[in-house]
Amino acid sequence: MKKVSKVIASMILVFVGFIAFNASNTTTASAASTTSFSSVYKVAKSHLGASYVYGATGPYAFDCSGFTGYIYKKGASVSLPRTAQAQYNALDHVSYKNIKKGDLVFFGGSKASISHVGMYIGNGKMIDAQNRGVVREAVHAPWWHAVGYARVADAD
Repeated sequence: MKKVSKVIASMILVFVGFIAFNASNTTTASAASTTSFSSVYKVAKSHLGASYVYGATGPYAFDCSGFTGYIYKKGASVSLPRTAQAQYNALDHVSYKNIKKGDLVFFGGSKASISHVGMYIGNGKMIDAQNRGVVREAVHAPWWHAVGYARVADAD
């Protein structure tokens, strides 16, 4: 009977931890709505030219989702999930016609197979970490297939 009680107690602790983790992620993401684009963009701009390294999260090298996670953490104190797919899944989606500076742009084969992310900076451009490092480039470049857009923060 004691073993059963210990197992049940352990399961309850795991469940409570899971609920707390999800609640903190939701709270953190919604806090982004008061963040200005300029503070996040300032961080992003300061890393132009940084190297691309798969799996890197900064501050001297990045992969795409490591970069978006880093700039939102440093520029807005907002924690994003680690991968591009997880970031897309966790955020509120918007259409391209409603995209604002600071929104994230997602690329891949479909909304269920996202392989790249960048931050929209206006005028059809984004800043992202890709094989040439951290660069500014067109959202609708021929080598990217945009599949979705998501709101992290309301831009000023």
